[in-house]
Amino acid sequence: MFTLTVDNASSNGGTIKFLETVTKDWKGTVLEHQFFHMRCCAHILNLIVVEGLKERASSISKVRDAVRYVKSSPNRFQTFKNYVKTLGIESKSLLCLDIPTRWNSTYVMLESAVKFEKVFLRMDFEDEAYNSYFYKQQNSGGQQKSGVPGGLGAPDASDFQDCRLFVGFLKLFYNATKKFSGSLYVTSNTFFDEIYIIQSKILDLKDSSKDNLLKQMATSMHLKFEKYWGEGNKINPLLYVAVVLDPRKKLTFLKFCFSRLYGSEKAAVKIANVRDVLTKLFDYYASIHSPNVEVESVSEKSTMTTDVDMSETNPYASMDSEYDLYLEAEQSMGCNNELDKFLAENCEGRKDVNFDVLLWWKTNSGRYQVLSKMARDVLAVPVSTVASESAFSTGGRILDPFRSSLSPDMVQVLVCSQNWLKSSVPISLRNAMDEVELLQEEYDFAFLESETSGTSSVGSSSSA
Repeated sequence: MFTLTVDNASSNGGTIKFLETVTKDWKGTVLEHQFFHMRCCAHILNLIVVEGLKERASSISKVRDAVRYVKSSPNRFQTFKNYVKTLGIESKSLLCLDIPTRWNSTYVMLESAVKFEKVFLRMDFEDEAYNSYFYKQQNSGGQQKSGVPGGLGAPDASDFQDCRLFVGFLKLFYNATKKFSGSLYVTSNTFFDEIYIIQSKILDLKDSSKDNLLKQMATSMHLKFEKYWGEGNKINPLLYVAVVLDPRKKLTFLKFCFSRLYGSEKAAVKIANVRDVLTKLFDYYASIHSPNVEVESVSEKSTMTTDVDMSETNPYASMDSEYDLYLEAEQSMGCNNELDKFLAENCEGRKDVNFDVLLWWKTNSGRYQVLSKMARDVLAVPVSTVASESAFSTGGRILDPFRSSLSPDMVQVLVCSQNWLKSSVPISLRNAMDEVELLQEEYDFAFLESETSGTSSVGSSSSA
């Protein structure tokens, strides 16, 4: 047993300790469960963001009420679209009503809503139905009071400005959460990339932002960040090992990040700790995976290369190949084991956007027989638990932004068609958004026509 990734609920702590005690002496337990408890990174990010959003929840609530108004009926939605056309706003985005308890859906809602700021402000100025929804009565002082239960009134320009700031900042967290929640690719080696960017941004806004709103939000987030991750000392060290086992990064990347976050002195201490964990883990794998197949030495491979008929090969390519083997031999000198050899070699594939870390280790498993087995297990560790939305969403682990903008009837159609949507051939609803949007518009138009014809029939009957 290597790791167990769980949410950050307090009840999970007792479960983890029980499992550690019961399975400590089992065969296959890695280093007496030193890395067993892996906290869900997406859940911790969620706690950090929620803490920051408390600073200006009123602006978000007002925009949410405005979106809810538009989405509440086809007539209101049609009025909204008419204003969009009148103001000449071109956007393929659809308004999405969020789930208040899930900040990622709130981000999607705000991202789409701020694009239609002029529409909402014009509706507040001209649309009587919109005004009556928000301002049903006036108090004794003559001030308008929101007619929305628990509402704060219609959003104004300052509210949209606040939301725009939120969107720009929260995009980092949104992208990180999506990456952490992936199930079809490795996530452990990219964890620190996202955390470094987020932590750097929080510190920068907290210390030097001229916007008080962002500064307050960053300060709150920083306190929550330190509670769960500290200065990196509360992060499961296995996630640092995963970074080192990425041939694009190795220890050099950690040195770079640590130096900029904590200074050179603290960085040196942290690198020494990571190196210690690496050595312990490698020694454990070396003790249970002794290489049983001799790897071709550099000299043997060099001999094989020179035996090839030079008349049938490009002499320049042959020279490059032999030089690569020579460099490999030079870099391996003084290396006591596979780990030292791997760390001594230069980083590879850093600028390759399609780099596949698992494929790299599979290809180089002959050179690193023990280290490749260690990398296989470390890189397979998930950094987040399964998102609950995935049980109901056919589009992915995170609730599809387009699906959350559909009407209840359309959502019901998609839910009822789960069986054929989950066929052996993957279906991406994102690629069919235009078609489904057209279907939604036809549905709304048919609904409006039925209402209009029904009203006309009633009028004709009354006249008769």
